[in-house]
Amino acid sequence: MGKAIEEAVKAVEQLPQDQLKQFRDWFQKFDAEIWDEQIKEDIKTGKLDALAQAAIDEHSAGKSKQL
Repeated sequence: MGKAIEEAVKAVEQLPQDQLKQFRDWFQKFDAEIWDEQIKEDIKTGKLDALAQAAIDEHSAGKSKQL
């Protein structure tokens, strides 16, 4: 683990419960935004095309069900 991460861990460990909840909420949103950006980039570059086509093929073959 790098020094910056170790320092962040120590700081988080020392947060009172109310601030820990605020941090947790912030980090969840932060992480979700990064994930969303990665998915958008993967879509743009075609990294998900094969998966999408496989899903379409399975649906066309009647192998899917309505949720």
